[in-house]
Amino acid sequence: MQSTTTIVSTFLPLSLAIIMFGLGLSLKVQDFTRVLQYPKSAIIGLLCQMFILPVFGVLVCYMFSLSFEASIGVMILAASPGGITANLFSHLCKGDIALNLTLTAINSVLAAFSLPIIVNLAFSIFAEADAPSIGLQFKKTIEVFAIVLIPVAIGMYVHKIKPALSKKAEKPVKIFSFLVLLAVIIAAISSQKEQLATSFGQIGMAMLVFNILSLGVGYVLPRILKISRSESIAISFEVGIHNSTLAIFIAMNLLGSLPFALPAAVYSIIMFITAGLFSVWLLKTNKR
Repeated sequence: MQSTTTIVSTFLPLSLAIIMFGLGLSLKVQDFTRVLQYPKSAIIGLLCQMFILPVFGVLVCYMFSLSFEASIGVMILAASPGGITANLFSHLCKGDIALNLTLTAINSVLAAFSLPIIVNLAFSIFAEADAPSIGLQFKKTIEVFAIVLIPVAIGMYVHKIKPALSKKAEKPVKIFSFLVLLAVIIAAISSQKEQLATSFGQIGMAMLVFNILSLGVGYVLPRILKISRSESIAISFEVGIHNSTLAIFIAMNLLGSLPFALPAAVYSIIMFITAGLFSVWLLKTNKR
């Protein structure tokens, strides 16, 4: 447990800061203003991320009768933005990367404000009758703001003044971030292995359904609204691939709860499998 605490308190914030810094290395100011080129697509993507996903999160929690801790974990995950991995899947499947970068940039900024609101609402919705509803206090909200926006801003500044250096640093940053995230997930799961073993069937199925709903609405809704296939692919991965590191950081460091982190840890494994299968389907239908 002591080693787990060390990993959580030291390496998780460092990993998240590096991930957000790496995200900043791939962003430019134009990624924020490019929304003017994709007004309809950007609005649909933001609508899915900010409103539809939290609703899906609540429905999944009630559908599977999840515990208070698991429900809060699901809502933290639902409120977390997409990340670099979403851009990689979108690139593989011939999605509109420019739209991906635009949505990632805007969602990451908005998450600093929307995430604390959604998490605090989740506490009031799912709080047990005899339990106090605490949620993210103002000080913790400032920490969310800092850990999300400051590293991104630094990364964007480095990209602006040293574009060649930022290009070289992108890949090592992504590899390091993945390895640290993997270590955190293993630590979180191993420290709660007994609880996870008894509830994995429930949490796992809930996370699978939530992931399928996320990927599905991100692709189907834009297609229904006459958005191009490449833009729909970009929105789907942006909505379906969450920044699990941020969700785990909020659960374990800001709220001090390992059980809150279990849904994000499970989701981070499941989303690669479902996104991989979804990618295979997209590539096959692309050829047709």
